[in-house]
Amino acid sequence: MDFFDYIVIGLQAALSLSTLWYCFVGVLLGTLVGVLPGIGALATIALLLPVTFHLSPTDAVVMLAGVYYGSTYGGSTASILLNLPGTPSSAVACLDGYPMAQSGRAGVALFMTTIASFVGGSIGIIVLMLFAPAIAEVALKFGAAEYFAMMLLGLVAASTISTGAPLKGIAMVVLGVLAGIIGTDVNSGMARFSFGFSELTDGVGLVAIAMGLFGIAEVIYSVNRIKRGHIDRKSITLRSMLPTRDEMRRSWFPMGRGSVIGCFFGALPGTGGTIATFMSYALEKRIAKDPSRFGKGAIEGLMGPEASNNACDGTAFIPTLTLGIPGTVSMALMLGALMIHGITPGPQFMTEKPEIFWGLIMSFWIGNLMLLVINIPMIGIWVRLLAVPYHMLYPTVMALVCIGVFSINNSSFDVFIVALFGFIGYILRLLECSPAPLLLGYVLGPLMEENVRRALLISRGDFMVFLERPISAVFITLTLLLLVWALWVTMRRPRAATVSI
Repeated sequence: MDFFDYIVIGLQAALSLSTLWYCFVGVLLGTLVGVLPGIGALATIALLLPVTFHLSPTDAVVMLAGVYYGSTYGGSTASILLNLPGTPSSAVACLDGYPMAQSGRAGVALFMTTIASFVGGSIGIIVLMLFAPAIAEVALKFGAAEYFAMMLLGLVAASTISTGAPLKGIAMVVLGVLAGIIGTDVNSGMARFSFGFSELTDGVGLVAIAMGLFGIAEVIYSVNRIKRGHIDRKSITLRSMLPTRDEMRRSWFPMGRGSVIGCFFGALPGTGGTIATFMSYALEKRIAKDPSRFGKGAIEGLMGPEASNNACDGTAFIPTLTLGIPGTVSMALMLGALMIHGITPGPQFMTEKPEIFWGLIMSFWIGNLMLLVINIPMIGIWVRLLAVPYHMLYPTVMALVCIGVFSINNSSFDVFIVALFGFIGYILRLLECSPAPLLLGYVLGPLMEENVRRALLISRGDFMVFLERPISAVFITLTLLLLVWALWVTMRRPRAATVSI
């Protein structure tokens, strides 16, 4: 089949009534959790994982993907109106969006961010459609050694390039790998790290870890930090949303540049929307004729990062679907949802399950159109939701977590696991350790173990197989360079602190 045949298959899957319904549910929930600070897409995806057990694979992944990119649309609303980011990647929207709201231009800011999100998301989908098949063809030449080396590079990159101390990120990855190998060893049949609990012989469930780290921990951390906001409703009427001609003229090129930056960083592991938005903002400020306008309500400082953010969401699916390697923790949850349904993303995923692969991509177009329709008329509703006190929201989230995890195996032990990882996640937040690399390590750890064993069996125990094969040697070299860089940055920080004192 050629490219257009796959598109037709994808449209047939995406336009079915059930898929359309779950796409709408996903983008609506995503917008809602993006608007409400303190919940986030990760917690929502984790909460919805038990629901996806009863859905078809296509409907499940379409709904979770809708939550993922829908939260990016809604994340800028709280940033603009309250100077409080709904998602980490929407923090840049506070810099110029909130000053626009303070000057009575909140309607324009909200309307233009929706347009920028649609443009950036559309460009990201086009890049995904064009480059995913080519990457899948190259990946067919990979063996066990290449897969192990690539996964190792992805984990190290995700833990060192992301925000925070690099060594802390590597430590989180190691903890995640240790959590992933809990259970019965496939080769020997021996139980590993079960500590006498029969429930752990099958391993720790992905849903329990995700709900604990990103659901319970986030709720506990946000209880006393998020307050009710005061909003001027007169500045968000439909009439006030219309931008001037000058604002429209100054928005097109930032949207294009931001989309290119987002597409690039979205496909790289460990970067994601947060880095892409800051890079886009820095670029727009650098090339601006009057940089002093930035931070005071410059439309370019809002449009570029918003387009970059949404373009990043589309291309983030490229390594996950074509290589089976998630670059972000959200993509790790997507990968886990597919594995729950017995589907392993990789080079042959596009040809073996075209209705899921291309159905998901075509649903992105539908979801982006839905978000465009949902966000503009419903801005007033989202604004009223921002006035709901957070202490009325978190008990509902906690109850849904307990019900959801218990419903998977009807086991109270899973509830205790969620509580344990919730406590661990909260401690990690206090220690300024990101839990995201931990979940990446948990998902990729067993896959790395499987591929390294397979490579050593083929080479009869010769570890040089990872250096003799050119592709794996390149990945191993890049991994070592990243580790050296992480060590250098960690050793340099105390010196910089001493000099500053």
